Amino acid sequence: MKRIICFGEVLWDVLPTGRKLGGAPLNVALRAQSWGNKAKMISSIGKDRIGEDIAEEIIGHGGSLDHIQVSESSSTSEVLVALDESGSASYEIKMPCAWDNILPVERDAEAVEASDAFIFGSLVARSDTSRETLFGLLEKARYKVFDVNLRPPHYTPDRIIGLMKAADFVKFNDDELYEICSHLEFIDRELEACIRFMAEQTDTSQICVTLGKDGGVLFYNNEFYYNKGYKIIVADTVGAGDSFLASIISQLLNGNHPQEAIDFACAVGAIVASKSGANPVVSTSEVRKMIGA
Repeated sequence: MKRIICFGEVLWDVLPTGRKLGGAPLNVALRAQSWGNKAKMISSIGKDRIGEDIAEEIIGHGGSLDHIQVSESSSTSEVLVALDESGSASYEIKMPCAWDNILPVERDAEAVEASDAFIFGSLVARSDTSRETLFGLLEKARYKVFDVNLRPPHYTPDRIIGLMKAADFVKFNDDELYEICSHLEFIDRELEACIRFMAEQTDTSQICVTLGKDGGVLFYNNEFYYNKGYKIIVADTVGAGDSFLASIISQLLNGNHPQEAIDFACAVGAIVASKSGANPVVSTSEVRKMIGA
């Protein structure tokens, strides 16, 4: 059992079918915990009814409130989610909200210092308060995993690059990878070339890139590992990348071969995309059946 701490947003995804518990790092924490790890979330909710509902929902998913702050001055976050005909999601993220004001707390720093992995995303870095808290926790972390989530207008390329340089492992989707490469004036669109360029620019030897229906690629200690994806009928893509990240990190931390790790993670991501919401139940038997193991 590995100890994983996630940092960032907890919120309600408001979909056409109703609201679902969400926030990329929370999705990662809940999925990591479902694979037998001890995963906890550092975040903040408002002192309001929908914040109480989030707390109840986290507990209902088997999560912990040990590191969830309750803000007296900021409201709980709700994000409007629109789905296109293919099930791909776009987001309207309001600002400010409670997770923009995550304060430094000693018990959080102690938990990060004792963890096997500290996972954080880019969205939470949009505010000064939470960003400063994040930087303090990064100084304590032994293994830092950065989930690049480019949500306009809540980021700048230079800030993303700075966070990548602080990480040991970086996860992109392909559009995000190409955007950051373009910002750095690297115009080659060949995937492996872009990944190697990014590894050199950020001194990061571990990078994974999700490719939607075409699976993903893992660059791990100078070797490439591919998975070509699994055929499914998409319900929605909300949280699929988060479950992918939780699963690949869990596999790697627990000593699985990188090829096994990306196969497992791509299967989990596909299964999540075939179900509604970011945190559906996914069993190991479902994953093994999809892989064909």
